[in-house]
Amino acid sequence: MLRRGVLAGVLAGATAAVVIWLVVEPVFRRALVIEDMRTMHGGQAASGRLLAHGGDEPLVSRTAQVVGGAVTSVIVGAAVGVIFAVVFARMRERLPGRGDFGRSVVLATIGFAAVSLLPALKIPSNPPAVGDPATVGRRTMLYAVVLLLGVAVALVVPALDRRLARRGTVASSRWALDIAAVVVLVGLVLVLVPGTPDQVPPDVPADLVWDFRLASLAQLAAMWLTLGVTFGLLMERAGASGPAGERASASAPVPA
Repeated sequence: MLRRGVLAGVLAGATAAVVIWLVVEPVFRRALVIEDMRTMHGGQAASGRLLAHGGDEPLVSRTAQVVGGAVTSVIVGAAVGVIFAVVFARMRERLPGRGDFGRSVVLATIGFAAVSLLPALKIPSNPPAVGDPATVGRRTMLYAVVLLLGVAVALVVPALDRRLARRGTVASSRWALDIAAVVVLVGLVLVLVPGTPDQVPPDVPADLVWDFRLASLAQLAAMWLTLGVTFGLLMERAGASGPAGERASASAPVPA
C-alpha cells in the first residue's frame, strides 16, 4: 500500500508541476513585471531573483526556478502519497464510498478541503508583488494554525458521526448533523483566526491577485484529484488481480 501511495503521489506531484507551468507560471510572470518596475534594494531585485554583486544578471534564472519547483512538487507529492496511504490504511473501513476507489476519492476530497481549501480561504496565496517580507513569520504561523484546525475538523466530524451511529441515529439525521458540524466549525475558524496581515499594494491589479489565487488553488486541486483517483485505481487493480488463493481464503467460511 505504501508503494502505491508513493506512485500515486509522484504522479500527483507531476500533475501539479504541469499545472504550475501552464496555469500558475503565466500569472507569476505578470507579477514579476510589476516587481521589476520597483526600485531594487540591497542587491536583490524586488521580484526575489538574487542578483550577482554589482551586476544585473540573476544568479538563478527563472527557468531554473521553474525546474526546481517541478522537482520539489514531485518530491512533496511522494511524501503526501505516503501519508495518504498510511491514513487510508487506518481509516479504510470507516471511509464512505463503494470499494477502495470510492474511499480513496473521498479521502482525497477531505484532504483537499482540510489541508488546502480551508487555509486558502483564510490565508490566500498572493503573487510576488504582494506581501511584506517582515510579515513572513506571522503569515506562516497563521497558515499552520488554520491547517492544523482543518485537520482537527476532519477528525472531529467522523468521530461525531461514529458516536451518533452507536446511538442508533438514522443515516439521514447523521448526515445533516455532520454537515451542520462542518459549517459551524469551519465558520469558527474563519471568524476567530486572524486574517493575513498583508495589504494589496495599489499598483497591483485586483484581477492579477485573484488569478494567482485561483491558479494556486487549481494546482492543489489537481494534485489531490490525481492522488485520490490514481491511488484508488491502484487499490482496485490490486484487489482484482490478487492471488486466487487469497481471494478464496478471504471468502471461505471460518470453521467453528
